[in-house]
Amino acid sequence: EVQLMESGGGLVQAGGSLRLSCVGSGFPFAEYAVAWFRQVPGKAREGVACIDGLHQTYYLDSVEGRFTISSDIAKRTAYLHMSNLKPEDAAVYYCAANRIDEIMGGQELHPPIYDYWGQGIQVAVSS
Repeated sequence: EVQLMESGGGLVQAGGSLRLSCVGSGFPFAEYAVAWFRQVPGKAREGVACIDGLHQTYYLDSVEGRFTISSDIAKRTAYLHMSNLKPEDAAVYYCAANRIDEIMGGQELHPPIYDYWGQGIQVAVSS
């Protein structure tokens, strides 16, 4: 059974930093791309960052330069380091994964591409 478990969320002041972790199990981690998405009530889920098996990364324009996605294959864990957080970054953050060969170029941050999802974790940013 594929499972993704997020951790590391919480409340942070604007300008602060947080690191989210996503531990995967039940699938060959090295053969999967892992992405982070976020969602606020009333809005569509949006892709934030993605990392593939070659450690190639993709970012939402509004987080480029502030967020960094990385992965540790041995630990089966993907990370999202978020710095200089803004109130508009507050959301429920989800980790998602799918086989690298099922993700077509340009679709790395598209939610429908991903088959496996974590439960989500809250990130709140106070101004």
